[in-house]
Amino acid sequence: MSSQQPTDEPVYDDRVYRSSMAVVTGVMLLALVAWLCGDALVRGPGSSRWFAAAVALLAVPLIVAFTIRPAVFANADRLRVRNPFRVIELPWGAVDAVRAGYSAEVLAEGSKYQLWSVPVSLRERKKANRQLGRSGAVNGKVPGAPGRAEAGAATGPQPAQADRVVHELRELAERGASREGAQGSVRVRWSYEIIAPAVVGAVLLIVLFAVR
Repeated sequence: MSSQQPTDEPVYDDRVYRSSMAVVTGVMLLALVAWLCGDALVRGPGSSRWFAAAVALLAVPLIVAFTIRPAVFANADRLRVRNPFRVIELPWGAVDAVRAGYSAEVLAEGSKYQLWSVPVSLRERKKANRQLGRSGAVNGKVPGAPGRAEAGAATGPQPAQADRVVHELRELAERGASREGAQGSVRVRWSYEIIAPAVVGAVLLIVLFAVR
């Protein structure tokens, strides 16, 4: 009786990467817009109500796009990047590299896609490198040099947040590149639910200024 080799392991829930600071900033900005525009809509005279509506139509989608919306979703088969105006789905088999220089980005099929939800802080990176350097000096080891695993490394100095995320994504890419479910081409979708109301708000503002 022939035994059948199991196929790919099941795909578990996505890992989600987003900037908590950006989300908090977005919520605060939305509250400010709601307060200012809401007051103008309720109490404003004449055309000020139209101006308030146009500003809200333009500002709210843009605030959401650049603060709350950006996120990266990763599982064993693919990476899904939700940027301000686009959603990019990248099967691991199509990914050439994940890197973090001045920004976090993924390279696939000759194109480069930024990871908006993984901001790179050069200040944080320098601080992390200094801490790692001091830790290596204390333990008599050159930072970055091969050596034995040290006790308590998990609680010692850690790399910058963006570098940690990129490292995790690289590991997922390496493990998933050969999976059957990780094959295919990159797919890009424009986020018209964000673009359309912002365009309407901008056009309305232009019209209001023109007829004023």
